[in-house]
Amino acid sequence: MVKASQSNRTAPGAKSLRGGPTGDWTGALRPVKRSKRDTPVAFAMLAPALVGITVFVIVPLVMSSYLSFFDWNFYKDSVFVGLKNFRLVVTDNLFIAAVGRGLLFAVMVVPIQLLIAFVFASLVAAVGKKVATVLKVSVFIPTVISTVIASIIFILIYQYRGGIANWVIGFFGIKPQAWLANPHLALPSMAVPALWLGMGISCLIMLSGLMDIPASYYEAAEMDGANWFKRTFYITIPMLRNIILYLIITGFVGCVQQFELPLVLTQGGPLQATTLPNLLIFLHFRNDVTVGYSIAAALLLFIVMGAISALIFRFLNSARSEE
Repeated sequence: MVKASQSNRTAPGAKSLRGGPTGDWTGALRPVKRSKRDTPVAFAMLAPALVGITVFVIVPLVMSSYLSFFDWNFYKDSVFVGLKNFRLVVTDNLFIAAVGRGLLFAVMVVPIQLLIAFVFASLVAAVGKKVATVLKVSVFIPTVISTVIASIIFILIYQYRGGIANWVIGFFGIKPQAWLANPHLALPSMAVPALWLGMGISCLIMLSGLMDIPASYYEAAEMDGANWFKRTFYITIPMLRNIILYLIITGFVGCVQQFELPLVLTQGGPLQATTLPNLLIFLHFRNDVTVGYSIAAALLLFIVMGAISALIFRFLNSARSEE
C-alpha cells in the first residue's frame, strides 16, 4: 500500500503523462512557441513571390490608377482631367455592351465546361488505369496548343465552302451557314474553341478533386441503399463544392477577358457581335491619341471582375472561402 501511494504521487511542479500539471490537461493544449529565428527564414522564402507581386501587380496597378486621372499620351505633357476618363467609359454604350457580351459568352462556356469536366472525371475514375492514362493525355492535348493556332484551325472548320461544320450539318439537310459572318452565330461559334481549349485543365482539376473523396463514403452509402444519383448529389457534388467554385470563377474571368479568340477569329465582328471588353480596350489603345480611356476601362473591368467573383463566392456559400 505504501508503494502504491508513493507511485501515485507527483513531485511539485512536475508534469504528468497527460501533458500538464497533475490533473490538468491545459499543458497539452498550449501552442508551441515559435523561435524568433523562424521569422527571417519565412520572409526569405516569401521574398521572391513578394518581389514578383510588387513589380508586376502592385506597381503597375498604382501607376495605372494614377494615369487614369490624366489626359496622357506619348507626344506631349499630360493634363489632369479628374474623373473624365471614367465618365467616358461608363457612358460608352460600346463598353457596356462589350461587358454584357463577355458575360453572355461566359454563360455559354462555363456551365457546359463544368458538365463535361464532371462527366469526364467520373468516367476516368471508373475505368482501368491504362485507359485512364490515355484519356487524361487525350483531353490535355488542346491545353498545350496556342490559342492563335486553335483559332486558325476553327476558321478552316467554319469555312462556308469546304468547312467541316457545314459538311456535317449537310447530312441533316441543313443549308451551309456563315458561322463567323452571321451576327447571331458568331458568338456561339467562338464558344466552341473556347470550350475545347479550356477542357483539359478543367477535366484534370475536377478529376483531382474527385480522387480526393474517400471511397469509404461511397461504400457506406451503398450499404445504406443509396443509388448512383443519390451518391452523386449527396456525396460527390458537395465534396467538390470548392473545386466547382474555383472553376466557375476562373472560367467566368477567363471568358470575359478573352482576347485572342475574337481578335483572330472575327476581329470583333460582324457588327461588333464578338467584341469583348479586352478587345475593345486594345482597339482604343491602338487607335486613340490618348490612353486615358483604355486605362480607365481596364480598371473598371478589374472592379467588375472582382464584383462578379465576390457574388459567386456569396451565392455558392463556399466553406473554404468563408475561412
